[in-house]
Amino acid sequence: MSGHSKWHNIKLRKQAQDKAKSKIYGKLSREIMAAAREGGGDPSVNARLRTAVEKARQGGMPQDNIKRAIQRGTGEVAGAAYEQAVYEGYGPGGVAILTEVLTDNRNRVVGELRSIFGRNGGNLGETNSVAWLFQRKGIILVPRTAAPEDKVLETALEGGAEDMLTDENSYEIRTGPGDVEPVRKALEAAGVPFESAEVTMVPQTRVSLGEKEAQQVLRLLDALEELDDVQQVYANFDIPDQIMEAIAA
Repeated sequence: MSGHSKWHNIKLRKQAQDKAKSKIYGKLSREIMAAAREGGGDPSVNARLRTAVEKARQGGMPQDNIKRAIQRGTGEVAGAAYEQAVYEGYGPGGVAILTEVLTDNRNRVVGELRSIFGRNGGNLGETNSVAWLFQRKGIILVPRTAAPEDKVLETALEGGAEDMLTDENSYEIRTGPGDVEPVRKALEAAGVPFESAEVTMVPQTRVSLGEKEAQQVLRLLDALEELDDVQQVYANFDIPDQIMEAIAA
């Protein structure tokens, strides 16, 4: 599994353990609102909302907060009007970076992004400068301890998965963006627990980084993710496992 995927998996586990609840709740609320506005307030028929609500519950978000976020998204309760946007740029070593935001002030978030890129050895790019380097995919993470590899792979493929990658901690199941739900339902029916299931952006080409550039890139990504308006950050780096493990430690 590539260094980028390892970072992605480490990040998911770190988010699950993070204690900065107010910041996490703010990001989760915005995603729930956007999902409800896009596909309605019923998680049983709105896959994006279901995923957002499950993330919120896993993060310890109170049920009342989840309900209010859904109501704001559907317009039942007044709230700030957030719009979705994607900003593109380059980091140290020529790494391509996509940043997804939900914001009520585009001018503010552009200024903040430009400042963060500049302070961390990167630069904000033009529209479509790097987006073509990524492809939208479904990613489902299953712990290695959940089930034997052959069972997970067989179940995933029967559910419509495209591929499965493996590292020492996880099975990473890849699907088309519209196939996350059937695959996760197949796993549930087979009694295979999973850590997360989401639609994400997967890099089609990767930039290999040494230790210095790896530290710079991860510092830039962390700074971007600290912004309240930023929901997701994607990058096309590849870092050798030994370097990634040293940094993660």
